[in-house]
Formats: sequence, structure tokens, C-alpha cells
Amino acid sequence: MQNGHQKPRALALVGMTGSGKSLCAQHLEQRGYYKYRFGQIVVDEVKRRGMPLTPANERLVREDLRAQDGINAIAKRALPVLQQALNEHSTIIIDGLYGFGEYKLLKASLGETMVVVAVAAPRALRYDRLAKRPERPLTPEQAQERDYREIEYLEKGGPIAIADYTLLNDQNSQALLNQLDKLVDSLELVP
Repeated sequence: MQNGHQKPRALALVGMTGSGKSLCAQHLEQRGYYKYRFGQIVVDEVKRRGMPLTPANERLVREDLRAQDGINAIAKRALPVLQQALNEHSTIIIDGLYGFGEYKLLKASLGETMVVVAVAAPRALRYDRLAKRPERPLTPEQAQERDYREIEYLEKGGPIAIADYTLLNDQNSQALLNQLDKLVDSLELVP
């Protein structure tokens, strides 16, 4: 237990696009942890609406869901799934908690059992990675536009700023995963 609080059971990964949070989530999933990706809610809704799966359509649906149900619309939809997963797994990994409203909703529901881990990387390095990624690559201009939109409209900076732990991803992926494994082991999280 950390500082006399309950042992963490939910680890939420936050960070700007291209920081490495999905790499961390995939790594933990390979280690046997249950992983839930917030972005899947949007992907599923895009498909349900019969729209092609593109970054523009994902943004449109994400913004539409928030216009209908508030800034924490994605977390509202995710919470029942997360609570069920906590009944079935010792620890869950939440990939991509986006905004401060979502953070507050999950924190109110999960309390001290949730820890937030920010994955941070220098902006130029993130933009370089985003341009080279095989799935949905972004130009530097697109990446900057997305950063601004996520900071201004999605309150993405809040969960990053208030994170319980921060991993710096300014080397290679193995260095990041080594930091992550060390943190997970120190928190005594089990799949």
C-alpha cells in the first residue's frame, strides 16, 4: 500500500498524441493485464454510424458525443465497463484518459484505487514519431493542430499535470518500457 491508501487497481495512462502511452498499454496487456482503450468507444461509434474510420470522423464523433453528454461523455460510457473489469481482474489498464472532466469522474468513482501515469516526450520527437507511424500518420502541422485542439477543447493537459507519476519517453521504446515495468513492480500491481 502506498502512503496508507488502498492499493492501486486501475492505472490510467495519459499523455499527448505520440508520447508512447499506447505502447505502454500494449506492453502491459502483453504482461497479462486487462487493457481498456478509451478511444475504442469513439471507433465503435464511428463504425455504428456507418462512417469511414478516419481521424476526421473520429474527431467529429468524439466532439458530437461531448456536445450531447458533456466533456466527460467518453468516461461516462467507459465507467460501467471499467467497474465490471475490476470485478474480474486484479488490475486494469486504462489507455487514453483524455480530459480533466473524465479524470474527475473516474477519480470520484474509483478513488484511491486509481493512479494516473503520464507519458511525456518532447514535442519535436512526438511529431517525428507521428509522421513515421504506420497507422494514421500525421504531418507536423496536423499533429500541432491536434495538440492545440486537445488542450483547448478536451482539457487534455489536466490529467497530465495532475498525474501521480510521469515517465519520460525521450530515448527508445525499451527505455520507456523499462521505466514502466519498474513503476508497475514498485506499485505491486498484479494482472
